[in-house]
Amino acid sequence: MLRFDGAIAGMGTAEGTRFVVGLWPRSPFGLLVDMMVERRDGHRVLLAPTGAAAGFIAATYRFDEVRVGPTTVTIRGARWTVTGPDLELQWTVGRRPLLGLLLRAVPRPLARARWWATVLDPIARRILPGVRTRGTAGNDRREWYGALDLHRIIELSGRFEGRDLGELRPVEPPVRFGFGSTPTAPSLTRVVSTVAGRRGGADPVVGGADGTDAAGSADGTADETPDGTADEARNGTPDGTADGSTGRGGPVRG
Repeated sequence: MLRFDGAIAGMGTAEGTRFVVGLWPRSPFGLLVDMMVERRDGHRVLLAPTGAAAGFIAATYRFDEVRVGPTTVTIRGARWTVTGPDLELQWTVGRRPLLGLLLRAVPRPLARARWWATVLDPIARRILPGVRTRGTAGNDRREWYGALDLHRIIELSGRFEGRDLGELRPVEPPVRFGFGSTPTAPSLTRVVSTVAGRRGGADPVVGGADGTDAAGSADGTADETPDGTADEARNGTPDGTADGSTGRGGPVRG
């Protein structure tokens, strides 16, 4: 079993490009920041900090193009900034909706359990069209998403491939990277993702690792603060930055 512990941000833009940004303080790759991008023409691009991370993600999800280069996340209060190859994106985190309050009320051990994600899957599909909490990913890998909290994203700006992305919009149409999409309403979700091999087969292996945290990973999970940000993101370096390409700092994601 491989576990990614952090947060996922899902956002649409007036320009038409949609984003799913993963911010993981704990992962088999150490600190990891990755971006899944679907352009308005349907072209799907993965931005990842290393070849190893890109290879694993591309084997688990579906992309038309993979780009490897430095990725970073900076958190100052409710304002988040991420950068990657040809991308700079800023967003502002708002309050929890009712769903966020309900998720936060679930005991953490229960919320992280794979069986709980299995139970919640049909409920999630009914109340959040396109959202799944369990399913089969690429290479017959099985994946479970344990959501721990959720905040709305209320503002966005940025540029991708030199184009201004315009204002924040819903994630419409749904993104097509895996077996499910993010919530239609732009959101930052605190999540634990667990990935396993096909039933009866070996679990995925990352660089010969056995699924434990790699050297240089953050030493704690990204527990949320009252404004929805993650403690490690502020504590990593004096200015709150975290470099997903080197593992420096201690930021966010999932």
